[in-house]
Amino acid sequence: MSDAPEQVMDLLRFATVGSVDDGKSTLIGRLLVDTRQLFDDQLEAVAHASVSRGVGDLDLSFVTDGLRAEREQGITIDVAYRYAATPTRKFIIADCPGHVQYTRNMATGASTADLALVVVDATSGLKEQTRRHLCIAALLGVRRVVVAANKMDLAEWAKDPYDAIVAEIDELSARLGILEPLVVPVSALNGDNVVEPSDAAPWYTGPTVLGALEAAPAGSWAGEGRVGGRLPIQWVLRHPTGRRTYAGMVDGSPISPGDEVHLLPAGITTRIRRVATADGDLPIAPVGRCVDVDLADDTPAGRGDMLATAPLPQVTDHLTATVCWFGDEPLTAGQRFRVKHTTRSTVGFVDHVVSRLEVNGLRLEHADMLEANDIGVITISTADPLVVDPYDVNRITGSFVLVDERTNATLAGAMVGEPRFAK
Repeated sequence: MSDAPEQVMDLLRFATVGSVDDGKSTLIGRLLVDTRQLFDDQLEAVAHASVSRGVGDLDLSFVTDGLRAEREQGITIDVAYRYAATPTRKFIIADCPGHVQYTRNMATGASTADLALVVVDATSGLKEQTRRHLCIAALLGVRRVVVAANKMDLAEWAKDPYDAIVAEIDELSARLGILEPLVVPVSALNGDNVVEPSDAAPWYTGPTVLGALEAAPAGSWAGEGRVGGRLPIQWVLRHPTGRRTYAGMVDGSPISPGDEVHLLPAGITTRIRRVATADGDLPIAPVGRCVDVDLADDTPAGRGDMLATAPLPQVTDHLTATVCWFGDEPLTAGQRFRVKHTTRSTVGFVDHVVSRLEVNGLRLEHADMLEANDIGVITISTADPLVVDPYDVNRITGSFVLVDERTNATLAGAMVGEPRFAK
């Protein structure tokens, strides 16, 4: 029980992003193969798929491209999750698709990431889709970036292409609020500077990709202590005594027995009497821990409500939000959606489409609609009040999705507030 905070902090969640054909899946395949994360039968399956498609003995991109459609087309369609571990750290890897039509999948992969591993083809530099991915990652709260300047072997390990990528990444990171970006010159195909250092670039003295991942801060996906404790109620547990307790995952800040807590949106104030898990009671429930909370007073709390400690979130039925629009039809004012925020689901109406983000210049431009894969600002009203924090201080209580009520398709990922980096 006492090691729960360490379990959260020792696990790095990262998403590989970038444009199509820049080598994301090959890089992850190289990481997994060179750190010996695959079983023999997995390698045999990859080798068989490689021979079947006539791409050589071992196409490393097939390590993560698991769907038959992906292997046949030679692209990543869905987010492929893989798990890895080194002697110093555990990893959850989200290999995100690069094609523009699968941007919604990329946003899913980056939504819980501590870090973005950005793959750039050194022979062509940053593409518009790479910039879009970096922009979405920053909107989703990812503040750490490792850039793999890939295919350096095709650039004959010249320093000029690498320096050009560093300059672009530094300028873009400064605008997006990304902290201390690192650019590593690599050849994913040959393994240079991926797991082991290479002599091919004597002018580079920084860490390998794996070394940078092992050193990166972790655990920010579940909150960074910038707000009070938050427990969106996922389940109400009814006990034989008639008492009710409330289960959910802690985010924002830790909670403890004795804390004054507010049931929102009802506005009822009480105290936490006990915090329990399957392994016993906790004196402190850390961020990221799923717990069962017993309150000192009987309350009408239910699924979709939130327990919060000060400073408190906002209770509102009218929001300004930044959205990544994934629908095939344009987003316009007056449309109705199912709004899903933490554990609450309600009806929402778009009041206004305010602006669209121009990705290359990072400028907000006036717009009255958003097309597929656009990023923009809208105002929305909800039938029931939501309990929210600004997204830039809490990624969980500051986010929601818009769902088509007829098809149940997720049409937008939304973040409370406007993008702070836009002009």
